[in-house]
Amino acid sequence: MFYWVVKAILTPILRTLFRPWVENPDHIPSDGPAILASNHLSFSDSIFLPLVVPRRITFLAKADYFTGKGLKGKLTKGFFAGVGQVPIDRSGGAASEAALGTGKRILAEGNLLGLYPEGTRSPDGRLYRGKTGVARMALEAGVPVIPVAMINTDVVQPTGKKIPKLGRVGIRVGQPLDFSRYAGMEGDRFVLRSITDEIMYELMLLSGQEYVDQYATKAKADIEDARVAAREALVSDAPTTQRRAS
Repeated sequence: MFYWVVKAILTPILRTLFRPWVENPDHIPSDGPAILASNHLSFSDSIFLPLVVPRRITFLAKADYFTGKGLKGKLTKGFFAGVGQVPIDRSGGAASEAALGTGKRILAEGNLLGLYPEGTRSPDGRLYRGKTGVARMALEAGVPVIPVAMINTDVVQPTGKKIPKLGRVGIRVGQPLDFSRYAGMEGDRFVLRSITDEIMYELMLLSGQEYVDQYATKAKADIEDARVAAREALVSDAPTTQRRAS
């Protein structure tokens, strides 16, 4: 119930401010389970996608959003729950199995499940290698995967910005992908990689993003390492610069 209350409040406001457009919304079934696999440019992706889909979408969100302390933590938890997100532990191992089980339960109830195959937001607007969890979940649950490309959300709300700026966002919905030909092969890592790469290829075509055959988490780590190295270089050069100035 809270989901629909939040959506009823936010929809007219966000439609007025951001004028979201959507292509081929009819590719999303009016009933029955399916996975919506989206690129991930901005925090606001999980806000704008449900805005244009009449059905409820449940996203798997990192548990950190639900564990904050004090009033702010409670408000944050309430907001994420209200916009259809459920907490998962993304640390890997047993936590990954638990996340898979949560996703399968949502699909078994006949619902739409929203996933970001990249696993995290793109650090630079490019599309990164997908993780195979989306493929395994699709095979074990026996549901189609619908690729969805978010457009311009990183311009409206860049990473690190809490308040979005005015701008127009878009959503392109691709044709449902049927992987039933691989039924019973969810334990084959080559099959899972093939399925995941097919999903990412469709997302690349829909979004127009440059594809990078590297995990986004690794790219973020490389960017941070480069920043640290640059700061250290500035610090080490400072005495030399000062001596030259004197």
